[in-house]
Amino acid sequence: MRVYLPLTLAGLAELHRSGEAGPAPLVAYAVTPALREWYLSGDEEELEYAALSRAAQASLRLLAVDPAVVRRRVVLAADVPDRAAFADPDRAMDPEALAEVRLTEAVPVAKLASVHVDAPDAESDIAAAAAALGAADQGDDDAQFVVDGAADHELLWYGVQEIDHLL
Repeated sequence: MRVYLPLTLAGLAELHRSGEAGPAPLVAYAVTPALREWYLSGDEEELEYAALSRAAQASLRLLAVDPAVVRRRVVLAADVPDRAAFADPDRAMDPEALAEVRLTEAVPVAKLASVHVDAPDAESDIAAAAAALGAADQGDDDAQFVVDGAADHELLWYGVQEIDHLL
């Protein structure tokens, strides 16, 4: 199963040092039955992009709780055994949990397929979105507009062998 793990650049550095994302359990995002039901008209590629986008939103939340990290979202794409990922059936139709899965195992670097990271020129918009997240969660429409602006920045694709370059 292809999963998307939200991280920060600091988390990516830790993965590079330790050789794995972990410890388990980990929150990741994948093409789940609930995501398929929500996105009926999507083909497999569109569903994968939707799961990646959910992971990017989760990465933004990681940035919001750690003001010391560089303001760039990071998402890892990894291939894990189906038995290692499960969706909570009680939250399957919760809009906040669409595509969310829990990983029961750490993810070694060898299982990574790619790394997706914001371009450096996105940092100011991502910083603003991370700062506005709390107000947006409280229903502030202007803050939500700022948070939604983060989605205007496409994550760049990098091969796993380029992690050194990213750090």
